[in-house]
Amino acid sequence: MNITNKYLVEALVFLSYMLFAMAWVGGAASMEQIMLAMKVDSLASASFISGMVTFAKIVGTFGAAWLAVKLGVKYAFLVSSVLIAIGIFTPMSPNYEWLLLSRFLMGLGGAFMIVYFNPIVMQFFTVEERPAINGLNAVAFNVGTAIILWFMSDINALTGGWKESLIVFSVMSFVLAAVWLLVKFNVEQTSGSSSEPAATYSYWEGLKDKFNWVYGLTYAGLLTFYICLFTFYPQAGISQSKWVIGFGIIGTFAGIIYSKKFPKRVPIIRWSGLMITLTIIGLSFSSSPVVQMTSAMLLGFFIFLPVTALVSIPHELPNMTTARITVIFSLFYSISYLFSTILLWLFGKMVDMNNGDFTQSFVLIAIVSTTFFIGSFFLPETAKQQGES
Repeated sequence: MNITNKYLVEALVFLSYMLFAMAWVGGAASMEQIMLAMKVDSLASASFISGMVTFAKIVGTFGAAWLAVKLGVKYAFLVSSVLIAIGIFTPMSPNYEWLLLSRFLMGLGGAFMIVYFNPIVMQFFTVEERPAINGLNAVAFNVGTAIILWFMSDINALTGGWKESLIVFSVMSFVLAAVWLLVKFNVEQTSGSSSEPAATYSYWEGLKDKFNWVYGLTYAGLLTFYICLFTFYPQAGISQSKWVIGFGIIGTFAGIIYSKKFPKRVPIIRWSGLMITLTIIGLSFSSSPVVQMTSAMLLGFFIFLPVTALVSIPHELPNMTTARITVIFSLFYSISYLFSTILLWLFGKMVDMNNGDFTQSFVLIAIVSTTFFIGSFFLPETAKQQGES
């Protein structure tokens, strides 16, 4: 039996990444119980466990294209699914070292998977269908995160506890990995031709391509804030992350509808970028709970409203191939995660230097967030090319 139905393939991709989010965020939400079970009371050790995802994503996103070249996209995605399922060792780890390893491997699987969304979408969907599918893939992590933030206690009650819940998530990932083996891939081709095989596109070519640097750095500031929101903001007494996630889901679906009706990609990126910076300022510097809550809701909406347009741009460039798009997104995520890692370290360092005062660090994060707005002036507008691809 071979799975060729494109919507079933998309369901497998979406659910696989949603389960990654549930396993990762569920592990983070259960970190207190995990550390207690292992008799580890060092906050540094706990933060090191959380930091494994950042390291894994830098390594994983950069190496994802290489793995796809070696194994093909189908089996590279399978590897990512199996690595995510290895998260089963998080609740079963006999010691701290095994726990670190399980979190790293699971993060690595998630890093690989997010890069493979794009060649899979190119393989199974037409240019007209891709914006909607890209938007759905973009919201998968948010859906998984929202399920955990709102329903983890209910899930634990149903399964019997946090350990059992994390095991269930991993078992479901194993099942999806097994089903993925049935997916049938055709010979990889360019988006502009149905008869010519796809040309290769190396990392070196990608690194020399100005577009990849503009593309990655445009997203980098937004990614830095998004990670900061869930790590440093609660420590500063700002804890509206649930609302950012919830309205992010609404924003994603609004972005899908917008992108289907309006082909131009740059305007929605540009003006959303401006709104993102303004609402970050409202969330970070206002002392009013009403202003903070309103800013969080608008922020979530405008962070994810332009995502469909942003991830659609490479798909709509002329003569795009699966090889090239895999390298583009590999560099896109590795550049942005490397940038955010450096900036987040600087954010924390500034807090320490100011004796726990977050003011200067919040100024930094507001300035850094402008890369999304500024980058829009350097991104190509692909509306004219869509009919030609």
